[in-house]
Parts: sequence; C-alpha cells; structure tokens
Amino acid sequence: MKKIEAIIKPFKLDDVREALSDVGITGMTVCEVKGFGRQKGHTELYRGAEYMVDFLPKVKLDIVTADEDVDRAIEVILKTAQTGKIGDGKIFVTDVERVIRIRTGEEDEEAI
Repeated sequence: MKKIEAIIKPFKLDDVREALSDVGITGMTVCEVKGFGRQKGHTELYRGAEYMVDFLPKVKLDIVTADEDVDRAIEVILKTAQTGKIGDGKIFVTDVERVIRIRTGEEDEEAI
C-alpha cells in the first residue's frame, strides 16, 4: 500500500475528487493548508497599503491505496490539477506498513 499526498490549488479540489472517483479511487482526507515553494508568496493591496503574503492557501489530499492503483491515481491528479502555472503543487508517495479500520478491526487493503 502507498500513501499519496497531493498539494494542489484549492479551486482544483472538486475536479480532482471527481476524476479520482471516476477511476474508482474514492477514499481521501482533505485539509486546507498554507505554504510556499518556488512561488514564494505574493504582494496584495489592502486599504491602500501593500503587504506580503508569504504563505499561499493550498489543499492537501491524503489518499491511501493499493500499490497497483498508485500510478493511475498520480496520472489523474497530474492531469486534473495541472494549470501550467507556478504553484500547481506537489505529489508525494510513501509506503504504508499497516492500516486498521477502527470500527471493524479490518486490516490493510480490506481497511481501505
């Protein structure tokens, strides 16, 4: 099993969720996060004063899936979340040793 963490632009969330659902990947956790990379924030004007916004709003998706579904999920996220502009986000893939569904006690792939 693998855990896919995708950090994307907030307005792309619904499109990515629907596209993943269309290929059979339905379970995910979504968090609103803030951060920056090469984009390094931007300046905004508020009541006539300019100020720096260092951390930009993003959405983080956490998806745990079977090994055979990882490439398909990544392909869908890339295709759907990409705008071609700076700040599109990142995808991280890590190994998951064990998953347990609290309600039933099911483990590993039966739990996801």
